[in-house]
Parts: sequence; structure tokens; C-alpha cells
Amino acid sequence: MFFFKKKEIPLTEFFPNGMVDIHSHLLPGIDDGAKSLEDSIALIERMASYGITRFVTTPHILGDVYPNTPAIIQEKLTLVQEALTAKGLGHIHFSAAAEYMLDEQFALLLEQGDLLTLKDNLVLVEMSYFSPPLNVYELLFQLQLKGYKPVLAHPERYFTYHTHFNSYYKLKKAGCLFQLNLLSLTENYGKPVQKTAQRLLKENLYDFVGTDTHHQQHLDALQKISTKENLKLLEGIIDRNLGFV
Repeated sequence: MFFFKKKEIPLTEFFPNGMVDIHSHLLPGIDDGAKSLEDSIALIERMASYGITRFVTTPHILGDVYPNTPAIIQEKLTLVQEALTAKGLGHIHFSAAAEYMLDEQFALLLEQGDLLTLKDNLVLVEMSYFSPPLNVYELLFQLQLKGYKPVLAHPERYFTYHTHFNSYYKLKKAGCLFQLNLLSLTENYGKPVQKTAQRLLKENLYDFVGTDTHHQQHLDALQKISTKENLKLLEGIIDRNLGFV
């Protein structure tokens, strides 16, 4: 009996030229991502070696846990940009938005306005993995009423919807765009997440992709995605990231 490994290709060939990672946690010390400026630069350099040299990094804005503001994010962004330039990495395009938790605090932020966007009016949002807010559709409606378009981060990771798959179609109908975590194509988050990601891909429900990189272990795992099978699954989707910078 013969066993064949999945046909792997180099990551630099897996990602298209001009690939923009629209979901990561690379600003130092403000959420559960990069812990220091040195950590930020090391992560960015390694991702650049994979062929990703354009970023819209997205620190959490999450109530009292990560009470980030546009001013805090801009300060950290400037630090990283200056460090990249000092290291001769000025060719790396590095900007920032945010990943907003859909909760009561988000409703207040929305009322105040001035949300950080991925580009134009696109806002990256997330929810609890196990219990989406009861007013999720109201929040999505209010977001769009303010002129924004929600991009739901990693829908495949919301376990509640695994056994209620029609909810994904309901979210799309409510105006959500979907962003796939590339690591969901591996077993990094578990088999159920991987299977859900594959099904969402096959049903053509994704709009964009992102790495959701927090640390070096994520980048270790990211190397496992570069197969011809995954590239075929992502056909027509991964190229949509090119328009973000």
C-alpha cells in the first residue's frame, strides 16, 4: 500500500504577489498578540519571508479587556512603522484597523462613530465563539445604518453555528462579508472548525482571507496550508485581498 503526502508548494508561490493580510495582531503590547516591539518585527519579518509584505493589522477592541482606542492604535502603529524603516524594511506596507467585539461596548462605540476600517467602510467584527449576542442582527443592522459594511472574522470558529449551518446564510443575507482564517484549513483550531471552513469554502460563502497571526506558533502552523488542494479551495477568494492597500 502506498501513502501519498499532499502536494505542497512554497508559501511564496501560494500567496499572490501583493497579498494583503487583513487580520493579525502585530502591534506590541495592546492585546493577546505581539508582546513587544521586537516581537512585532520578528513576526512581520517572518511573514515577509512567506511572501506577505502588506498588512492591515487588527488589534482587538474588547470592552475592559482590551480597551484600545484609535489614538492608542495609531501610537503603536507609528512605533512599528519607524522600526521597520530603521531596519531597512520600508518596503513593507504596514497599516492598522481593529477587530471589534460585537457586544454592549460596541453599541456605544458605534453610537460615537469613528470606527477604524480595513478600507473604505469595511469594519472587521467578531463575536463570542460559543454564544453570539442575542441582538447580533440588530447590531449588524445599526452598523450598516451608519454607513459601514461588516466583515465577520473567522465565521468557521463560531461553534454555535456548526450545527445550525443555515445561520451562515442568514448572516450573509443580513449584510455580512466573511473572512476566513487561513489556519482554519489546518487542524490548528480543531477538526470541527476545519470541516466547517471547508464547507463554507465549497459553498462559496467567503469573501476574504486573513492569517489572524498572534505569535510564532501560528506562523509555524501556517506553513501547513500551502498545498495544491487548499490553493484550489481558495481560488477566486485569496485574490480579493489584493485590493486592500
